[in-house]
Amino acid sequence: MGILIPGSAETVVAVVTFALVFLCMTKVLLPRINKVLDERKDAIEGQEKCAEQLTREAGEVLAEYRAELAEARHEAARLRQEALEQGTQLIARIRAEGLREREAMIVEAHARLAADRVIAETELRGDIVSLATELASRVVGEPLGDLADSEIVDRFFSDLDDRSAAGSH
Repeated sequence: MGILIPGSAETVVAVVTFALVFLCMTKVLLPRINKVLDERKDAIEGQEKCAEQLTREAGEVLAEYRAELAEARHEAARLRQEALEQGTQLIARIRAEGLREREAMIVEAHARLAADRVIAETELRGDIVSLATELASRVVGEPLGDLADSEIVDRFFSDLDDRSAAGSH
């Protein structure tokens, strides 16, 4: 026989060896391989389910986050509006208080001016009487010291007050 065609003894040894290897593979190695493949398949399916569940949970969390964010924006807008209204009220209140203070200051200033005018008028009348008496004493050449207490001075200032009152109306 030739090199390419084996003899019957070699064929039997090859068939028996093949059968032993085949039996080992089917009884020992194939169950282990199938078990590993099944475990991998189960793990992949479990991870897939876990990933789907995580995706759903992430979607729910995202929806909650968006709802909370929208609510927070709404609350912030409400707070801004409330602060604006309070600021407007505060400005109006401060402005009104400032106007009241200004009016009080104006009234007080008018009262001070009137009091100062009366004081100055009184002082000037006294000075006018003394200067007029001194001038009259120089013109006449005699001392006129009792003229300051006389009725003439009172009548003069009374006439002066009447004229100024008639002129201001």
